[in-house]
Amino acid sequence: MQIGILADSHDNLPNLYKAVEIFNQRGVSHVFHAGDFVSPFTAKPLSKLKCSMRGVFGNNDGDKLLLREKFNGIGEIHEDFYEDTIDDKSIVVIHKEKLVEKLAQSRRYDVIIYGHTHKVDVREGHPLIVNPGECGGWLGGRSTIAIFDTDKFQVEVIQLK
Repeated sequence: MQIGILADSHDNLPNLYKAVEIFNQRGVSHVFHAGDFVSPFTAKPLSKLKCSMRGVFGNNDGDKLLLREKFNGIGEIHEDFYEDTIDDKSIVVIHKEKLVEKLAQSRRYDVIIYGHTHKVDVREGHPLIVNPGECGGWLGGRSTIAIFDTDKFQVEVIQLK
């Protein structure tokens, strides 16, 4: 099974459309967004996903009420922390990196997904730790997303063109 991962899209609609196109082409079954959608209009490109979407709020997400309203029917955005089990893999999604090490030490999760740093971070092992980097590309100039293959327990980082 393939799971799409993105974070820190920061209102970059063209990059969100590219990410959605890749996720749809690759047939991902779920998408996780690790925060910083920023504005409610980011729902428009993400509404084109052909799968479920779950995410968490980031530190730059302003109007949380309207974000949740606009994402109604597209997916869910949770406050700080989201847990799920997909294909027998326990997954946690957070925004800030502050808790990553403690969550890893707990050994409670198979996969830890986070954002905030705008830097790609893929640490193989158990748990697998994934920061897909920044979808928006505003800070580092590199726009990236990731796809997690649950069967191979591997992550592919994809640079958006």
